[in-house]
Amino acid sequence: MNRKAKTLLVLALVGVVGMAFRVSWNALRDIATAIGADPTAARLYAFVVDGLMALALVATLVLTKASDRKFALRVLAAYTVASLVLNYVHGLVPELHGGSVGPGRLADLGKVGWLLVLLATSLPVGSIYFGSDLVAKVLHHRPEPTPNAEETAETESNRSTADLEESAPEPVAPVADPTPLPVELPAPDQSAPTVAAVPAESARPRRATGRVPESARTTRPKRTPAELLDEARSATADWSDEELTAERIRRAVRTSAEKARGLRDALRAERAEASAGESEAAAA
Repeated sequence: MNRKAKTLLVLALVGVVGMAFRVSWNALRDIATAIGADPTAARLYAFVVDGLMALALVATLVLTKASDRKFALRVLAAYTVASLVLNYVHGLVPELHGGSVGPGRLADLGKVGWLLVLLATSLPVGSIYFGSDLVAKVLHHRPEPTPNAEETAETESNRSTADLEESAPEPVAPVADPTPLPVELPAPDQSAPTVAAVPAESARPRRATGRVPESARTTRPKRTPAELLDEARSATADWSDEELTAERIRRAVRTSAEKARGLRDALRAERAEASAGESEAAAA
């Protein structure tokens, strides 16, 4: 809705409220006369009741806090019901029309009259209390800051880009050749080279998490398979065959689980060859 349409809507509301106030004016004036108000007070009585209704309506539109808006709506509803009751009584009792009923004669209606007098006389006091509270809430109201158009557009753009990135399918990484890579490994006696199979690292696709900063990168130099095997051989020299597991090797040399399994197989193969050589020497 553009600004012109909003202005017309507000003017229409003001016109409807003004005409309703004029219609209710006579009834509230006659009721005030019937409870003992002088002519000046009787003319102002309509402002006390219907005026507070207008004030509560404005406070409801201005206040944004939930508790304050609920309070303003309750005041608006209570005074609307009170004005409705007084207008109904005015239409129900013809003697009230034109102020022909003398002051204090509303109590002649019995118990109903006593209740109406209590209602009519309590409305001005309630207007002072509730009106002051509503004005204080409006004056102390601090509207929440609204983001400007550029920040809103940038936020929406970033959100849309993030949604597109999340909905886009992940790229499928090429499957690496699962064939073990042959690596020349020296025998324990350094006399003949032994070829042991070290499985290639798993080709499971990994999601990119961004560039690792220089301060977070490890300072340990990258080791060749031969250096890694020498280090594992030194660390497991006094281990038994049952203790020669991939997990213990991984923690001893600080390597990956895949490389630890390859080192375990290579070390077990070396020990098996060494045991076979010792058996042949003993048989000879």
